Amino acid sequence: MSSLVVILMGSGSDREHAEAIASALAKFGITAELRIGSAHKTPAHALAILEHYEADPRPKVYITIAGRSNALSGFVDAQVSAPVIACPPSSSSFGGADIYSSLRMPGGVAPAVVLEPANAALLAAKILALGDADVKARVVALQTDNRDKVLRDDAALQSARTEEA
Repeated sequence: MSSLVVILMGSGSDREHAEAIASALAKFGITAELRIGSAHKTPAHALAILEHYEADPRPKVYITIAGRSNALSGFVDAQVSAPVIACPPSSSSFGGADIYSSLRMPGGVAPAVVLEPANAALLAAKILALGDADVKARVVALQTDNRDKVLRDDAALQSARTEEA
């Protein structure tokens, strides 16, 4: 059974952020479905979206995208049994203090918070890899590529320093 990541945006202005996450998920072979529903403005619609996906038996992770007052992430986490990752868009509003609405949640509500879209996708992939060997292989391949790049960069630096001496 293929895995699913539901990316729920608080508004259409979050679409570019959501597309970046979906693109990163595709590299792991993970299907992403993008939806828009606001905890503040359309709670019944957002709840209907969650009920639809909760009825879907596929393994899933939810990624929420909402800025300013991020009620969406807590709202989603309180309604679903699957992991929730809050990935709020970067904002200069309020001097960046709006991030606290993603970091501080009430007891019993525990979405993870990851600020970079590609890293939110990676965390979702690692969670889904617990039950999907293909996704796990793609995560391991990414980690291997990242380590190899560091080693190549270090070797090139050492070679350049030796030539300078």
